Amino acid sequence: MTLLTYEIFSQIIEQGSFAKAAEIMHLTPSAISHAVSSMEEEIGTSVFVRDKNGVKLTATGEQLYPYIRKILQANNGLNQTLDDMKGLDTGFVKIGCTNTVCLAWMPDIITGFNKMHPSIQLQIFQGSYTDVCEWAKRGSIDIGIISEKACEGLEFEPLYKDELLCVSPKGYFDKNIKKITPEELKNQPFVVQQDSYNKDVNSYLYEHQLEVRANCHILDEQSTIAMVQCGAGLSIMPTLFIKTNTANVDTYPLEPKEYRILGICYSDKTLLSAAAQALSSHIREYVDSWEQE
Repeated sequence: MTLLTYEIFSQIIEQGSFAKAAEIMHLTPSAISHAVSSMEEEIGTSVFVRDKNGVKLTATGEQLYPYIRKILQANNGLNQTLDDMKGLDTGFVKIGCTNTVCLAWMPDIITGFNKMHPSIQLQIFQGSYTDVCEWAKRGSIDIGIISEKACEGLEFEPLYKDELLCVSPKGYFDKNIKKITPEELKNQPFVVQQDSYNKDVNSYLYEHQLEVRANCHILDEQSTIAMVQCGAGLSIMPTLFIKTNTANVDTYPLEPKEYRILGICYSDKTLLSAAAQALSSHIREYVDSWEQE
C-alpha cells in the first residue's frame, strides 16, 4: 500500500463518503473505489461498509485506522521538517475550537499568525466539546482548544482559567446580592446547554446537586444569553463569552468561585508538524498577552 492509499482511506472516513473524498482529493470516484478495492484485496478483508447513512469502518478498518493516521501525521511532520531545513515557512494546519473561542480569540489569532507565517494555511473547524475531542482523536484536526473536562483520551496543555458566572435577566435578583451561592440556584428556572457543548457548567450543577428547572435546552451561547435576557431563566456562562456579548443581563460571581480550564489538546504532540507547533506557540503567546490586557 502507498501513502496515497492511506490518504484516500483517511479522507473517506473524514468526509463520510467515497464521492466527497474523490472531490476533496481531485480524483475520480472510480479511482477512489479502485484504491479501496486494491487495499481490501491486499489485506484479505473489507475495511468499509456502505449503507444509507454513508460509510462506516469495519472491525478491521477500526483496527487499522490509528496506525494509518500516525503514518500520515508522521509523513506530514517529515515534510515540514524538510521544509524547515530548506528555510521554507510553509504548511497546512487544521484547528478545532468551540463557539466562544471562535468568537473571542480566533480572529486575532488568525490575523497575527497570517502576518508572521503567510505561507502556512490555516483551516478552522468550529464545533462542540465532543466534536473537537473526536476530531483530534481521529486526526481530522492537528490541534484543538477545549475545556480540560472535555479532553478525555488526549494530551492537554492548559492555557486559560476562565471564571464561570451566573447570568440572570435584568433585575431578577435583589440589588443587594453581589454573589450567587448554589443554594440560591436551587429550583430556579434555567436555560441549559447540551452537555457536549457545556460540560463544565453541567458538571457544576451535578457536583452541587442542583435540581434546576430546565426550561430551555440550547446549543450555543448566543441563544442561551438571548433566552436569559427575555426572562426564560438563569444560566451559568464563562467570562470569556460574556466579554464578547452586549446582552442586557446581570452577571454575578459564584460563591465559591468556579472555573473552567481552557487549553490546547493533541492526539500526539510528538507528531505535530512544524507548522502546527508554530501555531500552538502563537496561540500561547496570544492568550498570555490577552490575559494581561
